[in-house]
This record gives sequence, structure tokens and C-alpha cells, in this order.
Amino acid sequence: MDRHGPLSDDGLVTLLDRHGERLADPDWEPYVEHLTAEDLRGFWRDMTMTRAFDMEATSLQRQGELGLWVPALGQEAAQIGSGRAIREPDYVFPSYREHGVAFTRGVDLPQILTLFRGLEHGSWDPAAHSFHLYTLVIGAHSLHATGYAMAMDRDGLVASGNPDADGAVVCYYGDGATSQGDVNEAHIFAAVNDAPIVFFVQNNQFAISEPTTRQAKVPLARRADGVGIPSVRVDGNDVLASYAVTQWALKHARSGAGPVLIEAFTYRMGAHTTSDDPTRYRTRADEEHWAQRDPIARLEAYLLKHGELSDEFRAEVEAEAKALGKRTREAVKSWERPPLLTMFDHVYAEPHQQVEAERAWFDRYQRSFTDEGAHA
Repeated sequence: MDRHGPLSDDGLVTLLDRHGERLADPDWEPYVEHLTAEDLRGFWRDMTMTRAFDMEATSLQRQGELGLWVPALGQEAAQIGSGRAIREPDYVFPSYREHGVAFTRGVDLPQILTLFRGLEHGSWDPAAHSFHLYTLVIGAHSLHATGYAMAMDRDGLVASGNPDADGAVVCYYGDGATSQGDVNEAHIFAAVNDAPIVFFVQNNQFAISEPTTRQAKVPLARRADGVGIPSVRVDGNDVLASYAVTQWALKHARSGAGPVLIEAFTYRMGAHTTSDDPTRYRTRADEEHWAQRDPIARLEAYLLKHGELSDEFRAEVEAEAKALGKRTREAVKSWERPPLLTMFDHVYAEPHQQVEAERAWFDRYQRSFTDEGAHA
């Protein structure tokens, strides 16, 4: 296989078209031929569960239970497909919209909401899930991800001679982040150091309200050409293709061959955040066009045509999704405001002199408002 990755004529790798028809592609077939009907039902279930959670979180924000929410509606195939290709000891650096990837890494989805309720920086253990905390500063985590990948290489966790034990980093960000200087620097560091990292760009076509056409004159994958990183463009609404290209890219990175950039071309069917009004910058016709390319409906059509999606299984997943929604609502509404001093917890992995000094100052400041503090 070519180092730059096989590309279809239009530049997008697609294995399942919008009607649910399988497309033959001998270059990518080896990466999906082992998948069983059970695996595909698992993809469908994962996407369905992620969307149900996403809708519940949006509803909770509208009810005033969350300060903000970042929907991933329409991007489920890119996330579940790539997420299911990740294994131990790979490590993931997400931005703030990777709810589906979090689900594949075993993160209990309601935990994500502590951040959006303003209670914690993040409430899951990154080491336990090989999934870092969300990053709200756009693009900043790409440098952290690159450094982590370089450390994996230096620690002998890449190209060790045992492919099953080798790992790599996957760094997720959106099309808007590709305009950030941090991301460009991360690409350069990764390229010149042959860092074992996969940059996964979810191009949902809008950086908040700015279309991709205002950010670049060429496909975003071509940004990698300037620093010598191989790239591939994939239909991000095709869960099979997303899985296949991520399998290839991770195999490449784990082998010591260096970084890869994947551009998953998808569509943000909802708002950028719950503070956004997408009707101000895109048309209903565009939204209807992409609704016909819904990633969940695409795989569902394929499974139904082949008799691989029974009513019983659909009912089980529907019940599971409802239970997740109920548990999410109950969890969010049960959370109480934590002590303010907890904001200083987990800022660094080890105790930090400056953080501890700030904690002590803030503690004195809080106590100054009490009778005890006023007379101390």
C-alpha cells in the first residue's frame, strides 16, 4: 500500500454509500473483511447510544441543567468507526466533541457532563481509559498529543518487534482547529520526529459559523503535504470507511513509520454549541441534503437489506438508550456544587508549588468572609 494512502477518484474513501450499498475497494477491504454481522450491529448500537446521549445532553442544557453543550449530531460514524479501531496501548487526545470516541473507550457518558455543568475539569481517569480529558482551548492539545507520542517512541512502545504490543496516539480536532498555529506546530514536530500519531480531523464543514471554504482553498488533508505527513480523506458518514482508514493509519504509526493525517469529511447536523444558531449561516436545503446522508441510517439500511438487524435487537438498543437517558438526567440533577477549593485538584499530576500557593490564598480569601476568618 502506498505511503500516502489509497484514495478514490473523488478523494474520499467510501465503503458504504448513502443508500447502504457496499462498495468494493480492494485497497481497503483487508481492513474490514474480518468484521462480522455482530461487529456491524455493534457499530450501529454504539452510534445509536451516542446520539441518544447527545440528544439528552442538549435537552438538559435547554432546561438550564448545563451551562453549555457541544453536540456531535451527524458525526457518529467518524467517531465510532475510528474509536473502534483504537486498542491498548494507544492513547487518545480529544478536543471537546468526541463523545462517541469516549463511549468506545469505556468512559461512562454522564461523566462528561460534569465539565459542562461547571463542576470539574473532567471526572474520568485518563489512564484507565487511555482517553485524555476534554480540551476546550481549540487546538492546544495537538502539541500535548505530539509530545506524548514522541515519549511513547522513546520509551520503546513503538516498532518494538511485537506489533500486538505497539501503540500510537490519536489526536482529534475539527476543521476550525486546522487554522490554529498550535496545530501547525504539532504537525511539524510530529513530522520531523516521526512521532507515532494519527491526526484525525473531523471536517464538519463549519468552524462555529465559518465554512471550511473560508479557511482553506484545498482539502484540509493537503495541509499535511507541506510537512511531509501522509494523509487520506474519508467519507466521515461511513462508519466502515472510517474504521478502515484508522486501522491503516494506526498500523502505519505503530510500526515507526511516523504520523498520518486523516480528514473525515462529515457534517455537523446540529449547532456548533447550544449557544449557536446555525440557521443564520446555512440553508435548510443543505441540512436536508445531509440528513439524507445520516450515518446511522446508512448502516441501518445495509443491515436491514441483509436481514442482520432484528426487531428484537432494535428494541433492546432502544431500551438501553432510554435507560442511559434516564440515568443521565438523574445523575445531572443529583449533582451538588462541590467545594470551590476542588478547582485546584488534578491541575498537575504531581503537587505543584504555585498551585498550592494559590489554593492557600483562595482558602484564606474564602474564610475572610466568615466570622472565624474575620477574627483570625
